[in-house]
Amino acid sequence: MVKSYFKRIYDLIMRPEMKILPGQLAYFLILSIFPLLTLLGYIVSKITLLSEPFISIAHRIFPGSLSKTLAPFLTGNNITGNIAFVMIVGFVLVSNGTHSLIITSDELYGIDYGDYIKRRVKAFLMIIILLFLFVFVLIVLAYGNIIINHIISLGFLYEIRNKIYVIFVLIKWPTAFILFFWILKLLYTMAPDEQISSKFMNKGAFFTTVGWIIATFCYSYYVSNFANYSVFYGSLSGIIVMMIWIYLLSFTYVMGIAINAEEYLAYKNAHKNQKKENNS
Repeated sequence: MVKSYFKRIYDLIMRPEMKILPGQLAYFLILSIFPLLTLLGYIVSKITLLSEPFISIAHRIFPGSLSKTLAPFLTGNNITGNIAFVMIVGFVLVSNGTHSLIITSDELYGIDYGDYIKRRVKAFLMIIILLFLFVFVLIVLAYGNIIINHIISLGFLYEIRNKIYVIFVLIKWPTAFILFFWILKLLYTMAPDEQISSKFMNKGAFFTTVGWIIATFCYSYYVSNFANYSVFYGSLSGIIVMMIWIYLLSFTYVMGIAINAEEYLAYKNAHKNQKKENNS
């Protein structure tokens, strides 16, 4: 029973689209960093108290050469027409990643493609949700310890810095688990072009949630304790580790689709067999 279950999962994972999709999704997530930082930098620039800390934290958490590259995106307090156009095009391009998720979900669930326009609109809505989750992962989990340390180093919080740090560490992972599970379950439910009950999305959402937390914990531990951008490959090492981490997030997400599809197809086949027995 267990062996046949993992065999079915393996067969789904070995499909051609499943081999391509993680890398494609990782690419579009990395591509989204620039328009996201531009938008975030613009919002923060309008709040005087947050502008300086935001730029300072960004320079601390990104490698030297990368932070210089990102500097115009972080400090620009005016979004011109050209920048706005580039941001819109960027987000549309990023939605190609979720559009691929929709197509792959249809293939794995064995359902027909829906209307192209509706599919593109759904892909854009999904990328907004996924990017929100990605921002949460970046700011709270991956670089949360560095950011909170910078915030509590401010004079008016210095006396209670230890309590704030302990509270943050205690609540961030349980909060992340709950948030991940329900949002991932929502994304998995939205993806297919046919209405499929969300009860079939629990296993995949749980697997992806655990995978994201483990991968992000390891990455967060690395950037907090071992990141040294002046040795080995210099600042390039930090970029490489970040890309590996994003790829692991993407790979785990795609694995969740396969787990959900297996759950649904097993139920569908059992229901079909039961119907045949009743008719006979």
